[in-house]
Amino acid sequence: MEASKLHRAIEAGWATAAALGLQVDDAVVITNSDRITLRLVPCDVLVRVSLSAHLAGMEFEVEIARRLAEVGGPVAELDPRVEPRVYERDDFAVSLWTYYEPVGSEIAPALYADALERYHAALRRIDLEAPDLTDRVAGALSEVSDRKQTPELSDPDREFLSSTLSNQSTVISGGKQLLHGEPHPGNLLNTRRGPLFVDLATCCRGPIEFDLAHAPEEVAEHYPEADHDLVRRCRVLMWALISTWRWRWDDQFPDRSYWRVETLNRVRAALA
Repeated sequence: MEASKLHRAIEAGWATAAALGLQVDDAVVITNSDRITLRLVPCDVLVRVSLSAHLAGMEFEVEIARRLAEVGGPVAELDPRVEPRVYERDDFAVSLWTYYEPVGSEIAPALYADALERYHAALRRIDLEAPDLTDRVAGALSEVSDRKQTPELSDPDREFLSSTLSNQSTVISGGKQLLHGEPHPGNLLNTRRGPLFVDLATCCRGPIEFDLAHAPEEVAEHYPEADHDLVRRCRVLMWALISTWRWRWDDQFPDRSYWRVETLNRVRAALA
């Protein structure tokens, strides 16, 4: 989030929690991207704050979390001390979550695969309207084609991303189920309760191999009946999508300049 809005966003998260009766003496910024994540103390609540323009996405995430918790899915839960919804304050949308003290640094591939398999099983137990992965690809293709959306993308790289997205879109024409959408290691917490998934708003419909493509390569080896060729092709598609997002004119991802180059390199490496 831009520096000009960061302070106001922190204040919105702080004030929302305080107004709900939680004691707040300090706020620690954990992540800062298109939205910020705060740990408020001493109430020990995790707060996510986004611009109100992203209210619908925040509400979608809260609804997914609520439903998955009801069926025992391995997800970080909303804070039980407040009403499970998104709050609006000063042009920001705010959601409050349980804070989990991290345990260790890495999750073994077998445990990662088990958590993802249980997550997919929980998703099959809920009825939820979610966008199709084809919509995500179509959106990326539109942005690559639109110079106003990706003005700094060179012509050779624009053609490369466009052809890659078009060619790899065939990988998602098979079986579809609800997915996390971006279950990379940064979205899987290692807690005393075991691995728990976070950042659920990327939920979409597609093949399970698309989720596996976001995990470390060894994870797919432990996931029953995974199509390993499809995982590799989905990894190409994943990096092409991420690269497109980094080239958006309004992208606020940390170290954007580095990741613009790195993601293009990773697309080429995945294709090779």
